[in-house]
Amino acid sequence: MTDTQTLRAGRRTITVRKDLRVPMRDGVTLAADAYAGTDDAPRPALVALSPYGKELQALALTTPPQRRPSPMWDGCIEAGDIARVVEEGYVHVIGDLRGSGASEGEHIGNYNAGGVPLGQDAYDFIEWVAAQPWCDGNVGMIGISYFGSMQVLAAAERPPSLKAIFVSGGHYDFYETTYHGGVMWFMPRAAREGRGGDSGWAFTDGVKSRMLEAFSPEEIKEKVARRLADPDIAAWPNLVHVLNYPKNHEAWFDIVMNDVDGEWYEERNPVTLAPAIDIPVWLQLDQGRGWTLDGTIELYHRLRGPKKLDIGPYPPMQSRPFVEEHDKMFRWYEYWLKGVDNGVMDEPAVTVHVEGSRETVTGAQWPPRPVEHRPLYLRPRGRLSAEPEPMAAEYAAPDGFYQAPLTVTDTVQMLRWSTAPFTEPTEMMGQGAAHLFAEIDQSDTNFVLRMWDEAPGGKRQLITSAYLKASHRELDEERTTEGDPYHPHTRAVPVEPGRIEEYVLRIYPFAATFLPGHRLVAELSNAEPLVDEHNSLLPPDAFHLPVGRPVTHKIYRDADHPSRLVLPFTTAPAADAG
Repeated sequence: MTDTQTLRAGRRTITVRKDLRVPMRDGVTLAADAYAGTDDAPRPALVALSPYGKELQALALTTPPQRRPSPMWDGCIEAGDIARVVEEGYVHVIGDLRGSGASEGEHIGNYNAGGVPLGQDAYDFIEWVAAQPWCDGNVGMIGISYFGSMQVLAAAERPPSLKAIFVSGGHYDFYETTYHGGVMWFMPRAAREGRGGDSGWAFTDGVKSRMLEAFSPEEIKEKVARRLADPDIAAWPNLVHVLNYPKNHEAWFDIVMNDVDGEWYEERNPVTLAPAIDIPVWLQLDQGRGWTLDGTIELYHRLRGPKKLDIGPYPPMQSRPFVEEHDKMFRWYEYWLKGVDNGVMDEPAVTVHVEGSRETVTGAQWPPRPVEHRPLYLRPRGRLSAEPEPMAAEYAAPDGFYQAPLTVTDTVQMLRWSTAPFTEPTEMMGQGAAHLFAEIDQSDTNFVLRMWDEAPGGKRQLITSAYLKASHRELDEERTTEGDPYHPHTRAVPVEPGRIEEYVLRIYPFAATFLPGHRLVAELSNAEPLVDEHNSLLPPDAFHLPVGRPVTHKIYRDADHPSRLVLPFTTAPAADAG
């Protein structure tokens, strides 16, 4: 039976319909809470769906928003500002996906629930909400990260009552969310299991591994042995535990077992589904998490209906409870759900905050200004220069570093190259490439490249990053263009030790102006530093799996091996900023 309550949120009184039971087409019921004003007038509804638990989302009513590095920041409180949603005249409906919270059913793997696409459940959930007497039949969605991915999955199913979505900070290409350039990222473990600043999924007994469902025990044993043969995996205790005790880590086990892209990730990839979406979509993301920005831009390009792309300022992590971007969201929904012509569709489709200059640039496409990809060459003595190195390798000897595994050292070795101080504002906007001619003495390593804006005096801010596992170096030549490499990541090809190879790293999209006196600094390593100016803004599990073997790296940057960054310099004058 539904429990209807009233509660106070500041000076407001909110009606809460607790533990609503929402029927799915296969007979499973999902649990939901609905927050609204105290009168009985029907309103548009904003739906939030995730496996994180609706009771956790209710903390938005009692917990002041926290920013990193606050230890009270919990990455799973993402459904939005409940009191603000109600104040703006909407019903906020927060639901538990099947296999989580108070909902029935099994949850198997990611974006798949007991053989039922989560988008299908979202369709049934949305249409049920639209038919309730407290809803006027117009539905939008709300929430970031997993909630954002659910918006895309729902829109691809085309429920008639879903009129528009507003997605902030979503994750889309699921392989690229979990393996950056083929290098495993630990944040999805935190989101699922609740570690390092995340509460994790509100698991029930109905959560299962898709791998354990799909393969026999003998096949699983063989596949686990293959993964444990990877020195990177074998050196990381948590991953050894996951692989030996998969029923304690069902969803994370599936991710660890699938280290290359393919059918497992593509089955319900939100980016692949995007062409089916024809309702209005606003996509928003802040800079500093380049891989997510890459997926956001790819999704934007594939959408068919009215759309906007809004790239905000650094730092990368929004507050929890999530309260940012609500002003923009309510303007969007005022137009599409309430029919108020507020001019939002007369504004440019793409809005980009440019770091450094702190300008806002607008346009009809990404990037909003014309760009020209130009090289900055790695030169001896740590220089970055627009001119290539004229000397051969015997004179311009390679740079190098030896990295011991983090099992035996706390020091991450790093090479650094820097431009001379810029003499005039220099703007870059878009994605790029790093061409590294490298020789290693093992069959694999990671390449981790990070670009910084360094001010006079040494203060610096991360601008963007690039990752590539050496065994994932293969390029899709048909999709790759200058400054825009594409790696299929469908297989791992071991490196021949001692051979010089050209590795092309994808530099994730960014927008930055380097002011006079500032330098562009590029740092290269095969693992991330344990602590620095950027990592302190991220949860502890926002870390990539380091290399588990000792590796010596030689980076050649001579006349025959033109190691370089290929970067998107804008060609329009800065006065065009909006």
